[in-house]
Amino acid sequence: MSTGPSGPSTPLVAVDTGGTFTDLVLLRDGTITTLKVPSTPADPSQAVLDGLRQLVPEGVAFDLVHGSTVATNALLERRGARVVLVTNRGFEDVIEIGRQNRPQLYALVGHRPPPLVAREDRLGVAGRLGPDGGEIEPLDAAELHDLAARVARHAPDAIAVALLHSYADPMHERAVATALATAEVPVSVSSEIVPEFREYERTSTTVVNAYVAPVVDRYLGRLAAEAGAHRVRIMGSNGGALTLERARREPVHTVLSGPAGGVVGSLAWARRAGHDRVISFDMGGTSTDVSLLPGHALRTREFEIAGQPVAIPVLDIHTVGAGGGSIARVDPGGSLRVGPRSAGAEPGPICYGRGGTDVTVTDAHVWLGRLPADAFLDGERTLDREAIRGPLARLAEQLGTSLEEAAEGVVAVVDAAMERALRVISVERGYDPVEFAVVAFGGAGGLHVAELTERLGAREAIVPPNPGLLSAYGMLASPVTHEVSRTILAGSDAASAARLVAATLDELEADARGAMVAAGTDPEALSVERWIDARYRGQSFELAVPAENWVTRFHDAHRERYGYARPEAPVEAVTVRVVVASPPPPLAVVALEAGSGPPPSRTTEVILGGRVLQARRVRRRDLRAGHRLDGPAVIQEYSGTTWVPPGWTLEVDSWGCLHLVGGR
Repeated sequence: MSTGPSGPSTPLVAVDTGGTFTDLVLLRDGTITTLKVPSTPADPSQAVLDGLRQLVPEGVAFDLVHGSTVATNALLERRGARVVLVTNRGFEDVIEIGRQNRPQLYALVGHRPPPLVAREDRLGVAGRLGPDGGEIEPLDAAELHDLAARVARHAPDAIAVALLHSYADPMHERAVATALATAEVPVSVSSEIVPEFREYERTSTTVVNAYVAPVVDRYLGRLAAEAGAHRVRIMGSNGGALTLERARREPVHTVLSGPAGGVVGSLAWARRAGHDRVISFDMGGTSTDVSLLPGHALRTREFEIAGQPVAIPVLDIHTVGAGGGSIARVDPGGSLRVGPRSAGAEPGPICYGRGGTDVTVTDAHVWLGRLPADAFLDGERTLDREAIRGPLARLAEQLGTSLEEAAEGVVAVVDAAMERALRVISVERGYDPVEFAVVAFGGAGGLHVAELTERLGAREAIVPPNPGLLSAYGMLASPVTHEVSRTILAGSDAASAARLVAATLDELEADARGAMVAAGTDPEALSVERWIDARYRGQSFELAVPAENWVTRFHDAHRERYGYARPEAPVEAVTVRVVVASPPPPLAVVALEAGSGPPPSRTTEVILGGRVLQARRVRRRDLRAGHRLDGPAVIQEYSGTTWVPPGWTLEVDSWGCLHLVGGR
């Protein structure tokens, strides 16, 4: 993955923290250098700092863009802050009542994860606004005066403020926030985090922000102080980078930080490879992230993490607990299960030699020869195949099979889990996979993509250069963005609707531009997108359409989505949004030279269907444009390994992407 000499004057480092490895990509003087270091789950910043010391020469000034999993892990592991929620009296239980969704459809008694704020830490205050922002009941001055002391008795690590209809007028929330100014903990205010209607989602989002704020702030504070970077950006869940200051203030925007970079990077490489409609398939050490890209990245606001709704714009990514480190086991019924429990970075798979004792997907590939033991990190490190024998034999004994059948069973089970994930985002949404190519990346993506592409019925598989580092590469290719929104609830049949929509958009754009310029962005380089979430009056959910000619666009979008439109009916502009972005640094990719003959190769043994096959083993660095290989073949490189099964053909394009096509 090399680039031409058109990079920025200041070197740029992208860092993606994964469950097993932390990936670093350095763009300097138009050239990209890569590095993988073991993650440090106990303190993720340590792996980042260690990697930066190894990758960046001493004394070289650089900028840093980082995909962080700190907020995600804090939510998944329930190790965030103690939060006090301040809300309207009588509405303290909104985050516990939630919606009438049933997480277990056929269970007589369903179970939800407990709220992030304990009942005794939810404090109600007098005062209330109406949906138009009008004051129904004023705040109580005496109560505000005592509020900070009242909150302090709960010894919170963070405070969330979410009052009714603050999207229409934030005056009550601002007064409460002012009363809490003496609190020496972060205060998250809903009218600043997500000034939109639907109080449950707005309250939940504000609570999530408060819950992860202290953890993220400590992490990013250490990174800013010790990384030595001139400027630090954090990858946002919407596919754009955030300023460090905003990420520390509004960490809820980083809950899909790492996977978002992979989506951006996969679409960039797919377009170079001649494909615009692709499915991104990111298989890492602990999980697999998939996303449908019908010419562009899809975004959604219907997002939950750890059972908590988060009403922020995120890339539409579906995640399953299936990765190279996923652990195989036999359940009480005698069935083979793989994941979601993972060996992670410590101790990792058995073959890593760090004390792992449970068979993982990586161990199965090593035993089957698809990941040759001496090919790991392109030969920089040798894996211990023999150490797998004992644990695999115990698993095989439980299953009543041979070692080879047990290993192939592990691969088949994890394939089934990932196939279901791919179907959720394609077939179940009405898309025909035959119209799409699958872009595989992550350290383990290339080992599974051929079989999954065939089972899904997709057109072909594409493995970009340095697939195990693609999420970090995508961060290099991501713009810096600032997105703002506001609920207005204006019907198109009202005389003032057009003026209100235009005025609100102008105000939001000015705010977003000001924030970007204050962060050091060149105002001349900024681009702007304006969107409106619209619906027919009485509908429960909205469709996002561009703001220009939004009424007609909504009718067209409704007809495309639902098969009909009502041109005579008024359309309601529910929420208006503005996205201001600055472009990413130029990444001019250099074309590969054409191959003058077959690449150097050697023979390796691979087990498939219980038989030993002789497969070609080729280093990716030896492949040139136009090279064509028939399977079975193993392509080894530093950041991943690609398996080409029998009946499949691999072709190399001029940009170094591997195109895998089956024999259908």
